[in-house]
Amino acid sequence: MIFFLIRTKRMVVDVIRCQPGENLTQILNTPATDEQEEEHAALVKKRDKVDKRATDKEANLVRQQSVMSETRLALSTMKTKVKKNLHALVLAGVVSHKDHYQAIVNMIVQDIRNQRRYRQRRKQEMIRIRDTFQSLSTKRAFFEEQIDYYNRYVKTCLDNLRTKGKKTHKRFSFFGKDTDIKQVSIKYSASKLHEKGVVLEIEDLPMNQFKNVLFEIATTEDAGVFDVNAKFMGVQMEKVDLIFQDLLQLQYEGVAVMKMFNRAKVNVNLLIFLLNKKFYGK
Repeated sequence: MIFFLIRTKRMVVDVIRCQPGENLTQILNTPATDEQEEEHAALVKKRDKVDKRATDKEANLVRQQSVMSETRLALSTMKTKVKKNLHALVLAGVVSHKDHYQAIVNMIVQDIRNQRRYRQRRKQEMIRIRDTFQSLSTKRAFFEEQIDYYNRYVKTCLDNLRTKGKKTHKRFSFFGKDTDIKQVSIKYSASKLHEKGVVLEIEDLPMNQFKNVLFEIATTEDAGVFDVNAKFMGVQMEKVDLIFQDLLQLQYEGVAVMKMFNRAKVNVNLLIFLLNKKFYGK
């Protein structure tokens, strides 16, 4: 019944568009003039062109043949079809001939009012879909990069296991071939690492004292494991093992900040970038 009602409303709109009148009963009972028939035929022809362009643009677009045939009827024939449909709707209690089928006219008016709301809702939904697609694309690129990191890391670990008896160990490179290197280390003051965004803060230590804190990061015999020493004004304070795989796991889990020595807050992504650049670069 709903689809039947929609089809009837479409034909009523076409009839009213080409033949005005005081009410729907008067319009349906008044014969259409030649000019009105020509106006209706031009409307049908114009709509056919629009439908054809839409069909050519979207190959999967399917039109209901019954709807298409009804919208191509001559005006007088369409009016006869509308009368028949309205009689069925009267029997179903949807409309009444006593008020000249005003109920279906009111439905059409309400549909026109709601059309703008429907379009805005569809537009908002399209924006949400595009935002979701962009977010998923970004996450996909990130995860693909992580997979590449892990694959290279695992390969290097396996290569190091085969050469564990040697004095040198494989250098893990994301960017080039693995090479055999000796143990190396880098030294940075906390103020320098703070400038790079690696060290965010150190608990109970003001920033003007960061220059007195020295961090030394050194490779070990185990691939992907670093010794990190912290000194304050030349005095050894603490030492921790930094495992590169753990950093990758934190990055994978979306952890942006981690603690070192239970006091220093460190940016995980920038620390990984620093290690890649200094130890794993070309």
